[in-house]
Order: sequence, then structure tokens, then C-alpha cells
Amino acid sequence: MKIPVFVSCPSQLNDEQKISLEIIWSQLEQLNLEPRTLGRTDYPVKHPLYEVLVVACHCAGGVILGFGQFEARSGTWKKGSQSEREIDELMCFPTPWNNLEAGILYASGLPLLIFREKGIEGGVFDPGVTDVYIHDMPTAKPSKEEMEELKEIMLAWQTDVRMNYYGKYRHPRSLS
Repeated sequence: MKIPVFVSCPSQLNDEQKISLEIIWSQLEQLNLEPRTLGRTDYPVKHPLYEVLVVACHCAGGVILGFGQFEARSGTWKKGSQSEREIDELMCFPTPWNNLEAGILYASGLPLLIFREKGIEGGVFDPGVTDVYIHDMPTAKPSKEEMEELKEIMLAWQTDVRMNYYGKYRHPRSLS
């Protein structure tokens, strides 16, 4: 029997992002984990935010995939504040659902694994925001070393997922 894990991922991806997703999906399959995500494996019957909570309640872990969904080349950051600054470089943003779903999964005490594409930051993707290490998204053509590193990352996380599934996991927040 496969252990269900929630995967936060946009439903629309470009070709390179699709390859990265397939690499992650393949790793989950090899670990006998069942990826569950709204818009791919599960479809909302009620309100999407409610459905995230329902699916998360049946999962033993969560994966957040920070794929770029919006790019801006100019604009004003923190307008009207003392920290206001003009943006004159390319900025990439993930789907806002990554942050919403990560919050629900984290509050549910599920072990999280977070990946982000280069340039993705903000919210759950900022270092130090959670007690979870944030990893680089696998590229479309990973080297042998990169694949070995990915496997090690996935193995370490799946240990917590299995412990959670079998009732032996203690979320790091409960240890303090």
C-alpha cells in the first residue's frame, strides 16, 4: 500500500517544469509514496481551500514545488514604506497556493519537503521561515551527482513521512 503525500504544485507548467515534476513524481513512486494534489489527482468538490484541508488530513507528508508562475521586470516593492525600492531586475513568483497549502500542511504537523526554482523567494521559500530546509528544484537534465543528492533528500524526508504514517513522528515544533 502506498502512503499518501500532499504535493503543492501549479496545474499549468512549461515543458522544463513538467520534466522536473516528473523527476520528483518518479522519486515519490520509487519510495512507494502516492502523490496527491488538487487539479491533478484530486478535484475540488466544494471550496478549493477546504479541499486542501480534506486531502491534507489523509496525507502523511507534504511536498511544496515552487515553480515560477509569474515574472515581473519592473515595479515597486513595499510601496509607501520605509523599505520601498524599485525593481529593475527579473523577479519570479510561485503560485500563491504554494504558501497557502504549505501553511495548512505545516499547521497539520506534516513533515514538509520544499523545492524551489532558481529565483523563487518569499513566504515559505525564504530561508529560516520554517524548520524545513529549502532545496533547489531538480533541473530538466540533472547530473548523476544531482540525482544522488535528490535521492538522499527524498530518503531523509520519507523517513519522517513513514514515522508520521505509523504514528511515531513528532513534529519539530512539539520538541521545544
